Amino acid sequence: MELEQLVGEARERELRPMPARERVVAGLFALVCLLGAAAIAVLVPSNRSFHPLVLVGLAAVWLVARRVSFEVGSIEMWPDQLVFVPTLFIAPLPLVPLLALGVCLLSRLPDFLRRRMHPDRWLYPIGDCIQPVATVTALAVLAPGPVSSRHIPAYVAVLAVEYAVGVVRDVVADRALGVQLPDAVRAAIHAYRIDAVLAPVALAVAAVGQHEPAAVLAVLPLMWLLRVFSNERRDRIAAALELNQAYRGTVMVLSDVVEAEDDYTASHCRSVVELTAAVAKELDLDQSTRQELEIAALLHDVGKIAIPNEILNKPAKLTEEEFDLMKTHTLEGQALLDRVGGRLAKVGRIVRSCHERWDGRGYPDQLAGEQIPVAARIVFACDAYSAMTTDRPYRRAMSPEAALEELRRNSGTQFEPRVVGALESIIERDASVAAPHSYTDALRAVLAGSAPPALELSS
Repeated sequence: MELEQLVGEARERELRPMPARERVVAGLFALVCLLGAAAIAVLVPSNRSFHPLVLVGLAAVWLVARRVSFEVGSIEMWPDQLVFVPTLFIAPLPLVPLLALGVCLLSRLPDFLRRRMHPDRWLYPIGDCIQPVATVTALAVLAPGPVSSRHIPAYVAVLAVEYAVGVVRDVVADRALGVQLPDAVRAAIHAYRIDAVLAPVALAVAAVGQHEPAAVLAVLPLMWLLRVFSNERRDRIAAALELNQAYRGTVMVLSDVVEAEDDYTASHCRSVVELTAAVAKELDLDQSTRQELEIAALLHDVGKIAIPNEILNKPAKLTEEEFDLMKTHTLEGQALLDRVGGRLAKVGRIVRSCHERWDGRGYPDQLAGEQIPVAARIVFACDAYSAMTTDRPYRRAMSPEAALEELRRNSGTQFEPRVVGALESIIERDASVAAPHSYTDALRAVLAGSAPPALELSS
């Protein structure tokens, strides 16, 4: 999924109570953090003296850092590495997880009070402390003393542990929300690059701060600069989400136009959407390709609004001239979507190629094999199956078995063999998937940004 889309879903999700599965995952992380912090407080020996004012000062700067957030997919990151790393070398190690727990809870308090986050999500700030717990544990084992260049390999190992725990936590949390594994891993790795970049600076601050704790205040100007970048990025994401919503609305309008123009085309498009979604799942395509494919399947015949109704609804075989005119619907569809621009222009290139043959004898560009976009290859085969199994004024529908046999006969010439194989497996396993039902209504709900919670598209 696009990172902006994941950000939008995360923003909406924060305003709602947690579903049962998400609550279980968040609760487990919170429990691990609390048990880990308690164990460290008891088992890890204190390696330096306790100064209450220093701890208060560190907590205050840490709170400032936690109010500067960067949204990366469904993950929220903070530049608190700049304070956390110095804290490891200034405060007593057994107290660091407890200090982190207090900071994480207090930093979320304004969001709860301003209703930017549902109160039911109080478990998340506790779960955020799983990284401090892991980091303190690793540091206590590998290099518990003051900052020293001799311990650089140990510090790298400690940071690796911190990032690995963070990535695992975020991936597990995303999977509980239904995010696909590749998308979850990509977002987590992308997010933790922020911490990786800040770590050397934080270690340099720690080297000075262990002798003069007030040196940690030097990160405040950098925090201000990062906050400016954070606000600008947040505004750009909001603008991208607004534009994406406009694209979704355009798709719905175009779909409504197709339905109003020709009942057969509308029903046929719904059937093709259902089939292409099933084939995409069978072929294990990535989420971004699936989204483009589903919209292309819904709009693959949108160019037919430029074809005269007497040709579209002719109760007999088309003449050569009429068929030549009919073939222009792919170009008309691309032209229409090009005028919309943005992501729909990319879908328009798929729509243009939805009648290209595997052997290069299709139209309009005579593309062959891998030259044809994979989404167009899938739509082409599903389009043909749907057309063959649907009644038309000039012929009766073929049986699913006969339509599959026709696809097999033309596999390797008209259709890509891999797509035919996937479609065959799907139909033989469950023939009902070829019948249009609630899928397109659900897709339209997703385009409108209000998908039913119980429905999982392309899962």
